[in-house]
Amino acid sequence: MAKLTWAAGPGLLAALIVGAVALGLVGSAILTREEVPKSPPTVASISGSGSTAQEGAMDAWRAEFQRRHPDLRVRYQPSGSGAGIRDFIAGRTAFAGSDVAMRPLEQAQADKRCGGKAVHLPMVVGPIAVVYNLPSVPGLKLSPTTLTGIFSGRITRWNDPQIAADNSGAPVPHTGIRVFHRSDKSGTTYHFTAYLKAAGPWLHQPSRTWTGAGHGFASSVGITNAVQQTQGSIGYVHYGLVSNARLNTAKVRNASGQFVALSPQSASKALQDARIVGQNDDLVVKLNYRTMAKGAYPIVLVTYEITCAKNPDPLVRTFLHYTASAAGQSYLSLYGYAPLPPDLLAKVRARLGVTN
Repeated sequence: MAKLTWAAGPGLLAALIVGAVALGLVGSAILTREEVPKSPPTVASISGSGSTAQEGAMDAWRAEFQRRHPDLRVRYQPSGSGAGIRDFIAGRTAFAGSDVAMRPLEQAQADKRCGGKAVHLPMVVGPIAVVYNLPSVPGLKLSPTTLTGIFSGRITRWNDPQIAADNSGAPVPHTGIRVFHRSDKSGTTYHFTAYLKAAGPWLHQPSRTWTGAGHGFASSVGITNAVQQTQGSIGYVHYGLVSNARLNTAKVRNASGQFVALSPQSASKALQDARIVGQNDDLVVKLNYRTMAKGAYPIVLVTYEITCAKNPDPLVRTFLHYTASAAGQSYLSLYGYAPLPPDLLAKVRARLGVTN
């Protein structure tokens, strides 16, 4: 065999080298189907923001939704109902979570953003717990008048005659009351003050902004932590935070005279007298805080998802189909919420076209 040298033919040697390299490259490119690197799947996502009262339900929904739809993602920022409505109007989010219906100006702005009607879809019942830190009184009872006195600043000590009358025989201590409330615009505040206005002698109009006594915190979590750490304190938070925080909740007297403990079941009963007041397909709910329903816990809110009625984002519709489905509603009580009553849920499903 002839020995290859540069002198024998540099062009031939270069050609052989190039050919060998090419063969090597081609050979290395012959892979089985299983060995071909796979591109990461495309993930579609949407964002929402708003109500802190629905945060626990939203976390549970998002996790299960992602398990069912691995290629879809839903993000949610619990920034408060007012902030959620502002984000939606500005187009920063695909939907808003809110514990209160939009005001007329907000509705007009949301309609403009949608190029049509923006609608409220009730999705979960959020009981409002009156939480307190008073170890000597584990079963505190409070009437609407007493609650109003405490949160307005008129009742300042735990052994006040009104508290003593509500808790006949209980050893209420001679200590001061520390009142904690939301400092941000909050749907929870709106419904709590709406209850006080309807059931007790609250002097102010219902408002997202607190108008009573006490010290403010920018979230329900802030109130929860403050009550945990402060003996003699009281505040109002959505029920979903109570079990993890291991806080006591007061029994509240309803309009029939019963002191009722808060539970998902007693909260659902409070909606027996609720009615739809929204126009056309808008499902805004009017609550009756003076319901006479037996066993009803009277301080509740309905939390909405706000979205465009026509041509909503397809992923928003897919997600809301799930939250309104039997699966989406079935485990809400495990997280401190109550599912929508059957008649109201039927209206939501009809609006979304959900069949199961």
